[in-house]
Amino acid sequence: MLLSIDFENLHQILHTLYQEMMPLCSNLTGVAKGIAGLGALFYVAAKVWQALARAEPIDVYPLLRPFAVGLCIMFFPTFVLGTINTVLSPVVKGCHGMLETQTFDMNKYREQKDRLEYEANKRNPETAYLVDKEEFDKKLDELGWSAGDLITMGGMYIDRAEYRMKQNIRRWFQELLELLFQSAGLVIDTIRTFFLIVLSILGPIAFAISVYDGFQSTLTQWITRYISVYMWLPVSDLFSSVLARIQVLMLTKDIEAMSDPTFIPDSSNTVYMVFLIIGIFGYFTIPTVANWIIMAGGVSGANRAMNTTAAKAGNVAAAGAGAAVGNVAGKLIK
Repeated sequence: MLLSIDFENLHQILHTLYQEMMPLCSNLTGVAKGIAGLGALFYVAAKVWQALARAEPIDVYPLLRPFAVGLCIMFFPTFVLGTINTVLSPVVKGCHGMLETQTFDMNKYREQKDRLEYEANKRNPETAYLVDKEEFDKKLDELGWSAGDLITMGGMYIDRAEYRMKQNIRRWFQELLELLFQSAGLVIDTIRTFFLIVLSILGPIAFAISVYDGFQSTLTQWITRYISVYMWLPVSDLFSSVLARIQVLMLTKDIEAMSDPTFIPDSSNTVYMVFLIIGIFGYFTIPTVANWIIMAGGVSGANRAMNTTAAKAGNVAAAGAGAAVGNVAGKLIK
């Protein structure tokens, strides 16, 4: 089975990896304190010298900035990372709760649709023997051993084998698209975890450099980049929730149609596969959407590179998906 991989477990492993790597930022605290201390010395000396040279009173308030940054460096894992993660954690949990609700509804409606589809095919005399073994054996028992009956019997075996082969092809292609869909989400989560680990470990150095004149924007840039990357996960869950909701609406419409006894179901699931392909491409727009929430200029280059790579990979995937769907559709029409 293509979907034998437990993707939820892989996402949990990435979350655990981030939690275990966060304390490593304390290893750079000593270096950062040295850089920040030297920068604070130059910063305070320059401000005091300027005030004395101009015979102006010394403004103490701006001189407190390097000391505040120094306190952030000393307690970086708890004071900086802990505060940001605590504030943003409810957003992540809320979006993930929406995803779990929509996924549960989708699975419930999918099981109901499969059951109604099986019953509809079983009611139809032309397809009953294809989906039900008992109906197939019953139809065989009604035939005799004449030449015409033997030809009919052989045709029934061929039709049943062809039907099962088509179902296996559709199921395999659907599982392949679902695997690619889940893999796209795992790629986004892996890159997000890598970015967060790098920002967390090197965060004290960024704070220390921000003490120097001309590098003050490093502090705000680090905060905006960290928050922007952190928001990738809730945006990803919202995107998955939207796709799940669309599938629920489609399943609800199919279930309502199947309530009509004369309705002949279409088991190709072509629309569902199309939305899976859309979802695969849509996952790579998540960094751009997260960047709309809080602007992080330093991540835009990574976003462009990711979108370019996704576009190139998407062309290949779209060509393969189109060929496969066309092949299946051609067989159905034939």
